[in-house]
Amino acid sequence: MSEPDFPGQHDYSLLGENHVRAYRESGGEVGYMWNGAPTLLLTTVGRRSGRPRTIAIIYGRDGNDHLLIASRGGAPKHPHWYLNLQANPEAEIQVKSEIIQVTAHTAAEAEKPRLWKIMTGIWPNYDVYQERTDRIIPVVVLRPR
Repeated sequence: MSEPDFPGQHDYSLLGENHVRAYRESGGEVGYMWNGAPTLLLTTVGRRSGRPRTIAIIYGRDGNDHLLIASRGGAPKHPHWYLNLQANPEAEIQVKSEIIQVTAHTAAEAEKPRLWKIMTGIWPNYDVYQERTDRIIPVVVLRPR
């Protein structure tokens, strides 16, 4: 087994500042794959601060669109990044070394089952997260501008 690309690479809780830094500095060579799932960097505008906020997050694809799940591990409240996108749907993503300007929307009820299936094919725990909460976990579609 090879050494991790950066400390804690196989730590399920890593998706944080160290992950973002390693991903950015390496153009995604380090941090793109996380526990077998592809990740991207999502930069939103803080709804209160007005400052850029960047996270690493698992993603999927549907044609040209990138898909995210606002699961927060099944917590009762939506993640901050999702609330930021509700306040301002304009965002930026980095996929490996590519920077893409996107507009976000929450998947409509009719399209959600198909998109959810794409995402659980990548990270099956999303089904477990939904079972943990009464909150309907949204699928977020990021469409290139």
